[in-house]
Amino acid sequence: MTQPGKVLYIIVCAAGPAGDVGRLVTLAHDEGWTVQVIATPNATDFIDIPALEKQTGRPVRSQYRKPSEPKSPRADAIIVAPATYNTINKFAQGIADTYALGLLSEAPGLGIPVVVLPFVNSALASRAPFRHSVESLRAEGIRILLGPGQFEPHAPSTGGDRTDAYPWSLTLKALAELAS
Repeated sequence: MTQPGKVLYIIVCAAGPAGDVGRLVTLAHDEGWTVQVIATPNATDFIDIPALEKQTGRPVRSQYRKPSEPKSPRADAIIVAPATYNTINKFAQGIADTYALGLLSEAPGLGIPVVVLPFVNSALASRAPFRHSVESLRAEGIRILLGPGQFEPHAPSTGGDRTDAYPWSLTLKALAELAS
């Protein structure tokens, strides 16, 4: 069970459902989380930054902060949603070439629980690099919500038809399971 006042980082990637990440922010607020939205650089074109900043009361971050800028509160948990093929593969390889990936790269070593809700098509999900990345992250204790009853990849070029049904709420349920 989450405790009020805990800090949740929501890392949003450049995928179809990204524009609706405010739905996840609302769900997290309803459970007492303080939310910090972190966007991959490409995701900044997919989201409404001013609306998310108003909703969270915090700046949306996509770059490392300047020394003169205030630090974000440390995360008690991280949700990556929607998580792209690229981000999942880089996370598994320990590549930290963006602020979001730098946070993810450190999280397992800091003991921060991470839940990943992919948004990938079946052609990408069937590739060996992706399957190995999912296995590798799961072996490190990262909760990847991929498979029956979770996120199931869609046929190529049909992702736009699946954005409304993207299962945002599964992430918070998985986080609660990790905490118990």
